[in-house]
Amino acid sequence: MPFGLSASFLKSRSFHHHGWKFLKEREIHKQPLRNTRRALWNNNGKLSKEYCIKMQHNYWKNHCTNLKGGSMMSDDKFEKKYLVNATSKNSHDEPKKSQPILEFIKDGMDTFRQFSRLYAFFSFISSGLSSSLLAVDNLSNISPKMFLIGFLQFLIPNCIMFQYIVGVNQLADIEIDKINKPYLPLASGKYSLRNAIIIVASSLLMGFGSAWVLGSRPMFWCLVISTMLMTAYSVNLPLLRWKRSTILATLSLASSMTIGQHIAPFLHMKTVLKKALNYPRSLVFTVVVVSLFYTVISLAKDIPDIEGDKAAGHKTLAIHLGPRRVFWFCISLLQMTYGIAIIMGALSPILWSKIFTVVTHFIMSIILWYRANSVDLSNNDSLQSFYMAIFVFLSVENFLVLFVR
Repeated sequence: MPFGLSASFLKSRSFHHHGWKFLKEREIHKQPLRNTRRALWNNNGKLSKEYCIKMQHNYWKNHCTNLKGGSMMSDDKFEKKYLVNATSKNSHDEPKKSQPILEFIKDGMDTFRQFSRLYAFFSFISSGLSSSLLAVDNLSNISPKMFLIGFLQFLIPNCIMFQYIVGVNQLADIEIDKINKPYLPLASGKYSLRNAIIIVASSLLMGFGSAWVLGSRPMFWCLVISTMLMTAYSVNLPLLRWKRSTILATLSLASSMTIGQHIAPFLHMKTVLKKALNYPRSLVFTVVVVSLFYTVISLAKDIPDIEGDKAAGHKTLAIHLGPRRVFWFCISLLQMTYGIAIIMGALSPILWSKIFTVVTHFIMSIILWYRANSVDLSNNDSLQSFYMAIFVFLSVENFLVLFVR
């Protein structure tokens, strides 16, 4: 055989021999890795990235050692570098955990609470309950079940309509609230304009619909009047948007709340209990006192909102006179309210009513004075806190009027 062919032939046999040996060694080293992968396969069909990388490292380390007679990198350095990197990469590659369902529900409820203004809602319930009790002449002659049903009949449509009232006011005041109350759902963007409109419109329809179905005409018409007044107060249409004027804003707000939260439940309960319509002394007292409270609420709510009202061009009393004068004017009105209560209590022909009414209202006037002197008039948060405290004073008054005789 020629020398050239012999050399080529031997070279080819040598190459195939070494190549086959390389592939055989590669398969031998690969086998433990395959077995390890099968053993580590978990219930979710996923492998531990860290362990797989370690096994691949062992394979390539042994392979490179056989080829070159040495190692590319020490075991400790390799593990420290690549396993830490793999763990770090794995933690970043994992998708973020979805928000827990309980936390999602909690956030949704908190957002709805801010949209519904629940601090005024609780005052509304206490007002309705107090006026409903005033319609009862003698508790011993009334079935508790009948009274409870009658009160729920008042509460359900009026609560739904109350949601419409606070909702339409926020829809009309989005730009103002971005300055004065940026935490509200519409101003902060937690609620879209579309979602808020759906809530407000459905509340309006459901409120009127439920009141009509219940068949109490006094309650239905009181609901219509109070809703119309608050709509005129809020919406920006020709001849409306009464909140721009201090006088119209005060009249509409005080009248709406007095009719909807006091006169309506009284007349409705008289209808449910089928009692003759009369106007007791306690009802007259209630109407006078709560009207003054609602007047104060109408004026006090504008004190921390001066900046936004100026930007919107509203001419509130707080802008004309300044926050300090309006604040102390509100305190004077409330003190005058307690003074009227003390006088009416002193004129009561019933001794226990006279003592209770005079003493309790005197105590409330002292508490009010102490609370008013703790307000920082240069701090909007302090002013807002006092505004919300007025609703607490109102809720207490709703309880005290029950003892006026």
